[in-house]
Amino acid sequence: MLTEQSLGRSGHWTLFAFLFLFVLIPPAVAEKVKLDPSNWGLEEGKECVSCHKKSSAALTHEWQNSAHAEAGVNCLDCHLADQVDNDAIEHEGAIIATIVSPKDCGRCHVKEFKETEGSVHAKALSMIKNRLPALADNLSGKEMVAAGCAQCHGSEVVVRGDGTLTPETWPNTGIGRINPDGSLGSCSACHGRHSFSKAQARDPSACTWCHTGSDSPDDEVYASSKHGMLYEANRSKMNLDSDQWVLGKDYSAAPTCVTCHMGTTPGVKGSHDVGMRDAWSLNRPVSEQQYLVIFDDGDRRELPDSQPAPRRGSELSKLDGSMGKVKAVASPKRRRQIMTKVCLECHGKNFVNSYMKQFDNLVKLYNDKFGKPAQAIMSALYEKQLLTPAPFDEPIEFSFWRLWHDEGTAARHGAAMMSPNYASWEGMHKVAQNFYGEFLPQLRQLAGEETANELIEMHVTSQDQHSWLNNPGKPNPILGYGIGKESHE
Repeated sequence: MLTEQSLGRSGHWTLFAFLFLFVLIPPAVAEKVKLDPSNWGLEEGKECVSCHKKSSAALTHEWQNSAHAEAGVNCLDCHLADQVDNDAIEHEGAIIATIVSPKDCGRCHVKEFKETEGSVHAKALSMIKNRLPALADNLSGKEMVAAGCAQCHGSEVVVRGDGTLTPETWPNTGIGRINPDGSLGSCSACHGRHSFSKAQARDPSACTWCHTGSDSPDDEVYASSKHGMLYEANRSKMNLDSDQWVLGKDYSAAPTCVTCHMGTTPGVKGSHDVGMRDAWSLNRPVSEQQYLVIFDDGDRRELPDSQPAPRRGSELSKLDGSMGKVKAVASPKRRRQIMTKVCLECHGKNFVNSYMKQFDNLVKLYNDKFGKPAQAIMSALYEKQLLTPAPFDEPIEFSFWRLWHDEGTAARHGAAMMSPNYASWEGMHKVAQNFYGEFLPQLRQLAGEETANELIEMHVTSQDQHSWLNNPGKPNPILGYGIGKESHE
C-alpha cells in the first residue's frame, strides 16, 4: 500500500500530481471550446463552400453534416495560412495551407492538442526511425515507406519552394506525422478529414486500420475476443454519436479500444494520450514493466522499471534527445490500477485480478522460456562474430525477428485482450514452433555443434521449462509414435 511515509516527500508530490492529472478530475466529456466564437466563421470562407459544392460535392457534404458546420466553422477557419508560412499557397485569392495540423486544431481544442502532443501516438514516426534502414531500405525500398509505414506512423512532410507538398510525403494522415509547422500528429487519422466524427474515432476500425498484421495484430486479437464479439453483436447499442461517452452511463454493451486505453469511466479521466494505462511493453524481444514519465511541458516518455525511477524536478533526456524537467512519474503498478478501474465497471474484483494474473503469467512465460534465451543466444553470436552486424543477412535473424516481433507480439497481445486463439495457436504455439523447429537448428548450423551445444545448455536446457529436450526417448502419441503407451513409459 502506498503511504506518504513510504513514498517520502518527493514521492508524495509525485503521486499527488499523477492523481490530479489522471484520476481525481471528474469524468469529462470533450473539452468545451473556450475560444470566443468571433474567432471563426470568416465571411470569405463561405465562398469556399459555394465553389466546392460543385467541384468536390462529397467533401462538402461531409462538412455540412459535421459539428464544425453546426458551430459555424468553415473551410477558411481551418485552412487559413499566413503568407510567411512555408506551406502557404494562394488559392482563389486566399492564402491557405493544405494540411490542417494538430496545432491548427489546437487553437480551439486546447486540451486535446496538449494530450496528443506528448503521447506515444505523436512519437509514432520517431519510434521506428531506427528500424526503417533495415526494414524499408534493405528488405523493400523507399517507395514502400510512403505507401506503407508512413501511412500509419506518419511522414515528415516536405514542402516545395512554391508551398506545395511532395508526393513522397503527402497525402498522409499518419498518427505521428511531422507537419510543416513542426507539430506532430494528425487529428484526421482518427476523426476523418472533413466529418470530424466522434463516432468514427470511437469505433474500433479507427484504430485497427493500422493496428493489424504482424506488427500490431490488435484488429485480429480484438475480433477473436469476447469484447470484440460483444461489440459486433451490440454495435447499435453503443451510442457512438453521443456528446458524452462515459462507460456505464452512456453505453455498456461492449468496450472498444477507446474505452480501455483512452475512455472516461466514473473516477477515471478520459484522455487523448493513448499509452497512459499500459503497464507492460509488449512489442520488444523481452517485455518489461514501464514507468510513464511526464515532463513539465507535457511531453512524456516511458522507462523500464529495471531502471531507477526519476525523481520529481530532476532533469531527464526526452526521446528527441533534449532535456526536460520531470513533473510526475506513474509507476507500472499505478498504471495497472487505472486500467483495472476501467475493467471494474463491467467485472468483479476477483475476475479482474485473476485475469490480470493470467496476462502477467503469460508475459513472464514468454520472457523466461523464449524471449530471454533467444536474445542471449543472438547476443553471443554477434559477440563471437558468427553473425555480421548487418541485420537480416542470415536466416537465424529472420527467425529471431519473427519470434519476438510477430509471434511473440501476437501471444502477448492475445493475453492482454482476452483472445485465447492469439495467446495460444497464433502466439505461443508459433513461438515454440519457431524456437525448437527453426531457431535452434539454425544455431547448430551456424555455430557448429560444440558452440551451439554450449549456448543451448547455458540458456535453454538448463531451464526446467525446456527439460523435456533432455528426455528424447520419452514417447508421446501426439505424432503417432507410442500409441497405446502411457506417456510415462
